[in-house]
Amino acid sequence: MEQTANTGHPRRWAILAVLVVSLLVVVLDNTVLNVALRTLADPHHGLGATQSELEWAINSYTLVFAGLLFSFGVLGDRFGRKRFLLVGLALFGLASLLSAYAQNPGQLIGARALMGIGGAAIMPVTLSIISNVFDPRERGKAIGVWSGAVGLAIAIGPILGGALLEHFWWGSVFLINVPVVIVGLIAVAILVPESRNPRPGRLDAPGVLMSVIGLIGLTYGIIKGGEDGFGTPEVLLTGGGGLVVLALFVWYESRIAFPSLDVRLFKIPRFSAPIAAIGLTFFASMGVFFFSSFYLQLVRDYSPLQTGLLFLPFATAQLIFAPRSHAAVQKFGAKAVTATGLALVALSLVGFIFVDASTAVWYLLVVFFIQGVGMANIMAPSTESIMSALPREKAGVGSAVSNTIRQVASALGIAILGSILAAVYRGQIEPTTTALPPGARDVADESISGAYGVAAQAGPAGGNLVSAANDAFITAMHWAAGSAAIVLLFGMAAALIWMPGRQAGADHVQPVEQAEAGELATAG
Repeated sequence: MEQTANTGHPRRWAILAVLVVSLLVVVLDNTVLNVALRTLADPHHGLGATQSELEWAINSYTLVFAGLLFSFGVLGDRFGRKRFLLVGLALFGLASLLSAYAQNPGQLIGARALMGIGGAAIMPVTLSIISNVFDPRERGKAIGVWSGAVGLAIAIGPILGGALLEHFWWGSVFLINVPVVIVGLIAVAILVPESRNPRPGRLDAPGVLMSVIGLIGLTYGIIKGGEDGFGTPEVLLTGGGGLVVLALFVWYESRIAFPSLDVRLFKIPRFSAPIAAIGLTFFASMGVFFFSSFYLQLVRDYSPLQTGLLFLPFATAQLIFAPRSHAAVQKFGAKAVTATGLALVALSLVGFIFVDASTAVWYLLVVFFIQGVGMANIMAPSTESIMSALPREKAGVGSAVSNTIRQVASALGIAILGSILAAVYRGQIEPTTTALPPGARDVADESISGAYGVAAQAGPAGGNLVSAANDAFITAMHWAAGSAAIVLLFGMAAALIWMPGRQAGADHVQPVEQAEAGELATAG
């Protein structure tokens, strides 16, 4: 068969470097905040934020980000991806500046919400620009680099945050974004070509509006459910209402001529199965990743920088294996590679079940490395499978769907696994806190950080409370990690049943217009 000419952009690898930097600043900033929580709660060196305010400093970003990702991906395809990237970077830089100089927790929460708008404009267009500037034969390798950047940012965020907090004030974790954004704006303006869908059809305004309302309602319900329990009226109204609106969105999109999301795509296994794999992976992994920071900083008493450095094996694994996952898919098929990745992440979560207050550091490093290897071999092949199911002009839709699923699944994982963690912790700690005054008992029962705060005021008698809180938290962590591992088994089953095999993986670079007729006929 004759080799056709490469249809990629001449500057595609330089463009990829610019996009990776743009992506790094978005993902990295969210993980930087995790190691800054303890400092932000300090009334002398931080903002004196309560636990609820700290959660909303994270969740305000997640709520806006998840709610707007899909819509911004669609609108970027229509009005120009470069334009959305420039606007998103500018907003993100401004919000970072506002966050750095916030005077109280409320201002920080508001600035983080603005940061979510900028991030939602940036992330989906980075992936859709990659699909536009790379030839399908190189796209898998480029997406491997993109996926590695996501994993790298998740891991190096705590390292960077810890280093900044040891030498500067808490606002530096946000201020560091500003010069990076300025460089990014200049590089994007010079290097990145404008691209859009040449045949956008009519704007699906009702669909875009329903997607925003539905996703924000669902995400808010998930977040509040993690805080207050999933049976409260507010959670049922917002989360349930969000699900109803999203169901109406799917029904509406399936019946109009120019949908913002062609829901028939979900009948195609090479589109829907990898989305499920990504969603379940982030549901399980991000919940565990979130509470492991508390384990390292409180139970093990590591500094923010030491905590960040312990995540280094995760970052190393991403750097090594994500760019190579495309070659693995070509050799073994997306099904085998993705299922193996899911099995490795599940293994790392099972490893957490054997962690205690004196676990050797080398064991933790191995667990994080295995988790990194697994995620590197899930993200890249799954993302490539999703993006290859669409023509270049609709790349923003595929990017937005996969990123939206990832964000909602992450929020759901932190909320549900966090609820399991809180319930088990409360059951374990209550026998020790019965003798405390009611106010102090409630604080100690709420979280391990609350118990540490009560113990600090109790003097020498606080040692027993700290020991009991550590034991309760470790037991709760075991239950949460085990639950997460079980979830990943469902993801592995979905990958083995529906992901394309080796031959299909070699052929799946054709866009959906060339394949969907037969696949939809089979599915329908």
